[in-house]
Amino acid sequence: MDDPTPRMLVDADACPVREEVLRVAGRLGFGVVFVTNGSRPIRPPGVPWARVVVVTEGADKADDWIADEARPVDVCLTADIPLAARCLAKGAFALNFKGHPWTENNIGSALAGREVARHLREMGMGGGPPPMAGADKSRFLNALDAMAQAALRRARGG
Repeated sequence: MDDPTPRMLVDADACPVREEVLRVAGRLGFGVVFVTNGSRPIRPPGVPWARVVVVTEGADKADDWIADEARPVDVCLTADIPLAARCLAKGAFALNFKGHPWTENNIGSALAGREVARHLREMGMGGGPPPMAGADKSRFLNALDAMAQAALRRARGG
């Protein structure tokens, strides 16, 4: 690992918690990389420790960038379950935008549930997840802080 500084790698195209990510990262000294395929314009963060990476357009290009870059001291933030699985496989931490931590113990059942939901949608049943609520942001902030603290301990060799 060349740079031991933990980062937050953000699947930015559908991220509803950018300000919260910047707040926690700034307080704890993390770098932040918002990764987008450019389909939605993302305002540059305006702080020196955060940047936006625009990858070439195409299916999963942002996911590929995040998964390739993920290190054991990084926190990957995404609602995409397969991306979370790829980050976990690299030893990184993973958290969804509603504060649900992805772990080796729960990612398999989440991937299976995703496939069931996809099948139901193809049959015209079911729908997407409920919209983000205030309690979700609060849960996200608490979970991000706890996960970031764990990443810092790991970066320090603990």
